Amino acid sequence: MAAQTTRTDAGPYLAARAAASAQDYSAAADWFQTALGADPRNPVLLEGAIAGLLATGEVSEALPLAERLRETGASSQVANMVLHLDAAQRGDWDAIFELLEADRGVGPLVDGLTRAWARIGQGRMDQALSAIEEVIETPGLRGFGLYHKALALASAGDFEGADTILSAAPDNGLPMTDPVLLAHAQVLAQLDRPDEAVALLDAAGRGAPVLDALREKIASGAPVEWDCVTAPTDGLSELYISVAGALSSEAPDSYVLLYARSAMALDPDRVDGLLLAAGILERVDRNDLAQVVYARVPETHPAHVTAELGRAEVLRRSGEPARALEVLEHLTRTAPDLAEVQVALGDLRRAESAPAEAETAYGRAIQLAGETAPWWLYYMRGVTRHGLDNWTGAEADFRAALERDAGRAEVLNYLGYSLVERGEKLDEALKMIELAVRSQPDNGAIVDSLGWAQFKLGRYGEAVENLERAAELEPADPIVNDHLGDGYWAVGRMTEARFQWQRALSFGPEPDAAERIRRKLAEGLDAVLAAEGGSPLRQVAEHR
Repeated sequence: MAAQTTRTDAGPYLAARAAASAQDYSAAADWFQTALGADPRNPVLLEGAIAGLLATGEVSEALPLAERLRETGASSQVANMVLHLDAAQRGDWDAIFELLEADRGVGPLVDGLTRAWARIGQGRMDQALSAIEEVIETPGLRGFGLYHKALALASAGDFEGADTILSAAPDNGLPMTDPVLLAHAQVLAQLDRPDEAVALLDAAGRGAPVLDALREKIASGAPVEWDCVTAPTDGLSELYISVAGALSSEAPDSYVLLYARSAMALDPDRVDGLLLAAGILERVDRNDLAQVVYARVPETHPAHVTAELGRAEVLRRSGEPARALEVLEHLTRTAPDLAEVQVALGDLRRAESAPAEAETAYGRAIQLAGETAPWWLYYMRGVTRHGLDNWTGAEADFRAALERDAGRAEVLNYLGYSLVERGEKLDEALKMIELAVRSQPDNGAIVDSLGWAQFKLGRYGEAVENLERAAELEPADPIVNDHLGDGYWAVGRMTEARFQWQRALSFGPEPDAAERIRRKLAEGLDAVLAAEGGSPLRQVAEHR
């Protein structure tokens, strides 16, 4: 739709566009509404304001603008969405059909299933199921249709019918997602088949807090109620979440957010909607909004820890590490047995230059994880221990990581390079780095490690080839350029060596490294090595 701003002051309109591009939804809504003062029926300005308000969850404020846009006769998906939400919140199912008949829908999938849930709201299950069948028969929408048919049947107490659909997944085209597993397990519990429900969740594996909590509840013999969808508004909320999940990998985050907010408008307490919206806000660097949404997840919900970990991360990214630490320390008291809490605490401590505390947290995480501790957890503690000059502990951690994943390039490179720098086990170190390079041949840091190991072994000709390759891959890295300078010096290419050292200086090396490079420029590498107690290099004649 072309912008109609002929009667509008360009300043507010341009400010609104800039705010929208920056994902500053509240500011965008304010500026669009300011621009509407000069042109109150401009469809583009109205749609921009509606989108901004919906993105921040202010559906009631967006409603009068959506009504005004409808009066202009213009078509707007986001305005239609707000009108549908308002009708559903009021239980005015006739109004939804009036919107659909007036060609004011949201999209083929949403409209088809909206008809179904609206029919259920009218007490017409037969027509609802007919509407769902149309969706099932639409190419590409079969899974959505089957899932909502199962939900509709279960919401009416027909758990046998729901089980027939859910038990056939994924062979019938219904993917085995977490929501499908949750619904099926609850259906089986209603049918007094707890062992099957537990087996279903066991087969899915652990790690999803809501599913894990449900499994424990069913296994304990506690009663489980059907609460996935108990009213038409719940079904519509599930619909918007389903669409948001489907769009999340292909549509812009700002667009997906509108569906997540719509789901939350219909069911304000649904935690998967809160987590989805918070994750989107986090991805678009709206950490201020994300932390507010994360904080809405109740402490009694199984996903509370997930939400608090997300809140701590956005607080850290917002430059509030003290508040992030407060959140994580509270979690260590309320969830003392969760390794992921200790990992987050370790990451925060390490980022805030508190390596001793980070090492402690990573150690607790390893202890809690036990035999299931992943390679990267040992790797992170090893890196931290290396920074604390605890090489014995660091090497043990790196080797423990390799016991869990022998081909992990990051670990092979870090351990191999560290051994080279220490002048220890050089042959083994070289083999490690060669294996890492075979795994990631275009990783400049790893190729540099290979060249540097060859340099340390006195294989200067081979070293230069790899160091040149590393400089091609990482042309602005000060360490890589410094290493290449040393390689050139070793093969007698002094002019090129000094050129590379000058390049290394221009890329901002660490202060100690910069001072050493300046001494090499002034005195040459051999003199610097001699001053450090080493031996001059055995230079070879290799001029080009």
